[in-house]
Amino acid sequence: MSTSLPKISLWARIINLLAPRQCAVCGRRLEPHEDIVCALCNLNLPRTNYAQTPYDNEMAQLFWGRAPIERCAALLHYQAAAPASVLLYRLKYGNQPDLGLDLGLLMGKELLPTGFFEGIDFIVPVPLSRQRARQRGYNQSEMLAQGIAQATGLKMRRGLIRRIVNTGTQTHKDRWERADNVNNAFKLTGKLPKEGCHVLFVDDVVTTGATLCACMACLSGFPGVKVSVLSVGIAQTR
Repeated sequence: MSTSLPKISLWARIINLLAPRQCAVCGRRLEPHEDIVCALCNLNLPRTNYAQTPYDNEMAQLFWGRAPIERCAALLHYQAAAPASVLLYRLKYGNQPDLGLDLGLLMGKELLPTGFFEGIDFIVPVPLSRQRARQRGYNQSEMLAQGIAQATGLKMRRGLIRRIVNTGTQTHKDRWERADNVNNAFKLTGKLPKEGCHVLFVDDVVTTGATLCACMACLSGFPGVKVSVLSVGIAQTR
């Protein structure tokens, strides 16, 4: 099987020479054919492969008995201070919205051949409160959703659900505290285009699933609605 690299245009090589890009994990200069991360870091990313078993994996099991769920997938296993965690830290706190777009494109391209997006009607990024959005300058989940939409051709719905309470950080809370923290934090502010539609929620990191359960609760009054979840990371909680 051929392992030749894709052809790179002269213009792309000139741009790479004048404005070199860096690997988002290790900081090494990227080659023209590399995107987001260098080949070595890409090889070592802790991929979950959950898209191969989207109905029954550790992420899907977080929602069993708590919310109706169809498919679940995360690109990576997330562990604080691990090399790959730099990706999510830069996305969330490093003022790098373009990184979210690139990661969304990567997820969309990698999962598209698995059939994960079949039957999905539209994408909904998990919303931020207005206060948090002003502080950060962007919603990282929305940037991810934009990239996924570009890669898959699916539409994104920004205004379907709004976060009406700024609950503060969830980082140091356990599962039950997280659930209490986000109860009634979201409100349905838009309309579904049809009965029985299939909604894909997109988030950066899923830990206990409390935030997503609160989002899903906003759709509980609509008969036949299907919900799936996609994130960059799934945190290890046990």
